[in-house]
Amino acid sequence: MPGGDHRPHVAITGLGVLSACGRGPEPLLEAVLDGRPAFGPVTRFDVSGRRADAAALLADARTLEAELVDVVGEAFARARLDRATASQTSMLLALHSDLRTGFVAAQVAEAIAQRHGALGVNRIYTGACVASSSAIADACALIRSGRRERVAVAAGYLVEPDTFAVFDAGRALAPDGVARPFSKGRLGLLLGDAVAAVVLESAAAAHARGAEPIARLAGWGSAGDAYHVCRPKPDGDGLTRAIFAALGRAGVGPQEIVYVNANATGSQLADPAEAAALNRVFGRREVPVPVSSTKSVHGHGLEASALLELAVTVLALRAGRLPVNAGFLAEDAECRLDLILDRSRPAPPGYAISLNSAFGGANTALVVGV
Repeated sequence: MPGGDHRPHVAITGLGVLSACGRGPEPLLEAVLDGRPAFGPVTRFDVSGRRADAAALLADARTLEAELVDVVGEAFARARLDRATASQTSMLLALHSDLRTGFVAAQVAEAIAQRHGALGVNRIYTGACVASSSAIADACALIRSGRRERVAVAAGYLVEPDTFAVFDAGRALAPDGVARPFSKGRLGLLLGDAVAAVVLESAAAAHARGAEPIARLAGWGSAGDAYHVCRPKPDGDGLTRAIFAALGRAGVGPQEIVYVNANATGSQLADPAEAAALNRVFGRREVPVPVSSTKSVHGHGLEASALLELAVTVLALRAGRLPVNAGFLAEDAECRLDLILDRSRPAPPGYAISLNSAFGGANTALVVGV
């Protein structure tokens, strides 16, 4: 960090994912780099009375609690956590708030305690689409302050009938079955399965036990615009402030960002507001910042979206390729950005930023490097 700040930076040492693209990181990375959407007809439950009928579903998905336990195990294995180390690892869990939230959390806590000796779930986050990024920010703050050496963060959402019905009734789902972030002709978002987990720890703790970091979580920021219960402020003020907070905490300037994984869902109102924020932050650069929204491929995983998208961003940086903004039809004058269209691009050295926004005007930004 500049200015002689010697606080420990946060290493990502473990990562596990499940999406409609498949189990594990490889099928997810391949899909986002190819710009190959995972959307199809909903067969998990009856949608015959709905306006929309598509989502991104993993065909053989089991219960949410079972998938969460396995993904956490995948992250623990990648981080090389033995039972003794896992027993000293706190866990934060982001879930959709419904009648099953407490049950799912209890099942996950019991299973990871039995299998890995971990402490169980210390806190549950249900703050809509920034739930898991808020958990990441809190985990980083715990580590950077020295209060914890290591924190695991997990999140999960599997598309189910109640939330599908709510979004459909609100005419938020794309009836044409395609998510088209930032594109002219976009008609709304599409939901998608998302289960993810990461192990975060101080660089010193990782080094001491010989763990190889996957990436570095350099900065995080959050801000609210308090503009409307579900509409973003048109000038993107809240997201702008969240991005600058994350950059400031990372000690990184806008010119050092080589990729933005945008929140953009295909919303008529939210996409232009996000574009406005991005142009406020990065508009003075000589070279425009490349942007895509990987929701165009894996769908919107609600409370788990931010963690899945952080994983995608890390995987893309490590692969040296930037994901495609799929579903694009034509430029929207209100969303003028350097969008990654048709094919992935090489990723130059530098940092990436992953953005998320939620109802109520909540906005988060996470800065990562590899």
